[in-house]
Amino acid sequence: MNIPFNKPHFTGREKKYIIKAARNGNFSGNGSYTKKVQELFQARYGIRKALLTSSCTDALEMIALLFRIAPGDEVIMPSYTFVSSANPFILRGANLVFCDSMDDHPNMDPDRLEELITPKTKAIVVMHYGGIANDMDRIMALAQRYNLFVAEDAAHSIEATYKSRPLGSIGHLGAFSFHETKNIITGEGGMLLVNDARFCTRSEIIWEKGTNRAAFRRGEVQKYEWVDVGSSFLPSDIVGACLTAQMEQIKKIQARRVRHWNYYYEGLKTLWEQGNVQLPIIPEYASINGHLFYLITQSLQERDRLLTHLRKRNIHAVFHYQSLHNSPFYSHQQGNRPLPNAERFSETLIRLPLFYALREKEINAVINAVKDFYR
Repeated sequence: MNIPFNKPHFTGREKKYIIKAARNGNFSGNGSYTKKVQELFQARYGIRKALLTSSCTDALEMIALLFRIAPGDEVIMPSYTFVSSANPFILRGANLVFCDSMDDHPNMDPDRLEELITPKTKAIVVMHYGGIANDMDRIMALAQRYNLFVAEDAAHSIEATYKSRPLGSIGHLGAFSFHETKNIITGEGGMLLVNDARFCTRSEIIWEKGTNRAAFRRGEVQKYEWVDVGSSFLPSDIVGACLTAQMEQIKKIQARRVRHWNYYYEGLKTLWEQGNVQLPIIPEYASINGHLFYLITQSLQERDRLLTHLRKRNIHAVFHYQSLHNSPFYSHQQGNRPLPNAERFSETLIRLPLFYALREKEINAVINAVKDFYR
């Protein structure tokens, strides 16, 4: 039995919709499926404006432009995140200020956040690791107190909630990912989520290469002109067609992925009770969206031995993020400020296979292999 880490799931309707998009006569950016799926997201998640992008990274680059990040601005974000959380702000000349993770969860620690705020701070980037919410009330209260913007990197967080509010809909702006490893997929793809009305008009201009093309097509202006900075952030309507098919089945997809997550948890919790590993901790304000399942080992050496043990059984588990503050690119700018929790998760966290088509007997094989390692 060979168990891959991920296997993309298709609902069966993608091909039909993609062909229809191609036959519509206009399947470049902002076509009929793009409009349809954006309206669907706005209605389902209570977002003022949703704009489909070529990637979550593109959506985050739009956020940096919308926040008017400039050289010398400081942006606070977790160290334990993917580089796409950081690059958009580096490209605008920002100085990154990394926040450590919580003691018991990879999310950044709100207790350590206020001490990082200075007069140069302009924004906080929140990354909800594994679709498990940060404490957004505390973060938004800090932002209001210090007049800061908040961006939600909700790449892991489709259908996840904070106190029943959809993640991505709480900060001033947010971003989803539809990469093939995510819950719903388009291969590559993302979405900008606009929750603050101040950004609605300008977000559409930046999305359309800095022009007022969208307003022109609606008949709101007489000329189609270059009016602001921007780039080609909008993808082909084929991406919108694929995402439409995925969203039509999201309840079914989510139910199965959450069931897989719970099966792992129930199967491995005895190892946690025995002190061998730590499993994900879910705060009372958060929900589970079945994006990924992880466990924490006692050390880097133990993690590597466990990964080798699983590979020998043809189980493809992986470690995850390497802390950005220790990266070859940014460590010299970070200084010597230690972030011990982020470093610990970089050395000890393992992600287990989790995807829609995963079968119960395969999950059992993974659980048994992990248990065998600790016997």
